[in-house]
Amino acid sequence: MLLTAFGGLMWLIYTAMLVLAVVALVMAALAREDAYRAADKQNKMFWMIILGVTVAVNLFVPFLFLQIAGLIATIVFFVDVRPALRQVSGGGRKGSSSDGPYGPYNGGR
Repeated sequence: MLLTAFGGLMWLIYTAMLVLAVVALVMAALAREDAYRAADKQNKMFWMIILGVTVAVNLFVPFLFLQIAGLIATIVFFVDVRPALRQVSGGGRKGSSSDGPYGPYNGGR
C-alpha cells in the first residue's frame, strides 16, 4: 500500500515537472528575440534549447538527476528571465504595490 502511494506521488511530481517545463518552453517561444537582448539575458535560442532538452528529458529519460537539472533551469526561467522579459516588453503591473483599485494609498492623509 505504501509503495503504491509513493509511486503515485512520484508520478504526480514527474507530471508537474513536465508541465512546468512545457509552459516555460511555450513562454520562451512567445517572447520576442529583442526582449532577451534588452533584458540582458541569454538569447532566445539558448532558452529554447535548454527548455526543449528539459521537456525531452522529462518525457523520455527516467533519470532523476537530469530531471532535477531541468527543473532548476525551468525555475531560473520563471524567476529571473520571465520577469525581466515582461518588464522590458511593457507587460506586468503598472504603479506601486501600495496602489489600490482607485489610486495610490496615502496612509489616511
